[in-house]
Amino acid sequence: MTHADIIRRHYDASDRGDIDGMIADLAPTVRWTEAAGFPYAGTYVGPDAVVAGVFSRLQEDWDGYTLSIDEVVDGGDVVVGIGTYSGTYRRTGRFFVARVAHAWRLEGGRVIAFEQFTDTELVNRAVRG
Repeated sequence: MTHADIIRRHYDASDRGDIDGMIADLAPTVRWTEAAGFPYAGTYVGPDAVVAGVFSRLQEDWDGYTLSIDEVVDGGDVVVGIGTYSGTYRRTGRFFVARVAHAWRLEGGRVIAFEQFTDTELVNRAVRG
């Protein structure tokens, strides 16, 4: 299994809403960085911190929050996912759509780092209402 296959498996788990599947290949010390300006901005260390700081909050705060991946670029130990976020922020009822890129760094079949790049202003317009 290639590193790109591991990331595709993460995205497949995301499509199913399977958080256990989403964190299955994260290293115990993974550094997960959400973009500055994103509602959950910051770097989370370890799978539990990623679930609490990002995945659980997305499920709690959004209706129909979706990540649609168009392309996975296989760079060996660096894999890039390119796609689109969308969803409706529950508190405001506002919908957004924003393009996104994810940079994944892997070592020995485990994700050791993740970084998100997206237009945070489009997301924040939904959050602000």
